[in-house]
Amino acid sequence: MKAESASREFAALFPEVYRRFHRRVTQAEYRMTAESVAVVQHLADSGPLTVGEAARHMNRSQAAMSELIARLERRGVLARMQDKRDRRRALIWLTDDGRAALEQARSVLSTELLERAIRGMKPDERQKLIIGMRTLVEKAAAVGDK
Repeated sequence: MKAESASREFAALFPEVYRRFHRRVTQAEYRMTAESVAVVQHLADSGPLTVGEAARHMNRSQAAMSELIARLERRGVLARMQDKRDRRRALIWLTDDGRAALEQARSVLSTELLERAIRGMKPDERQKLIIGMRTLVEKAAAVGDK
């Protein structure tokens, strides 16, 4: 199969894969706004920051960032801790619940739905699926956004 026709077929199948396997969020599950996810993701990537540092990194006013962080603290997603190098500074950092909430917010596909479908595949089909997906991701990373 030529690359052009394979890419068209993959693109045609992808919406159906997403429709069948996307994770459906229930009311009982924890939800974070896009802004909250961005702040939590930034902290996960950068490490503990002061409110001012977070505000600068996220291009927000310190007051707006302070309010968002206070909301996330009340929900148990973030906690303040004293900077060991400078006890006058308070750093914000992810709690265990914050890491779990971020993982949940990042989750796009339902592993339960996938597992049910994949159980119906033969072991060699499963292996080909994973190898193909891994290779596709690796090749995309290698060519970048060119």
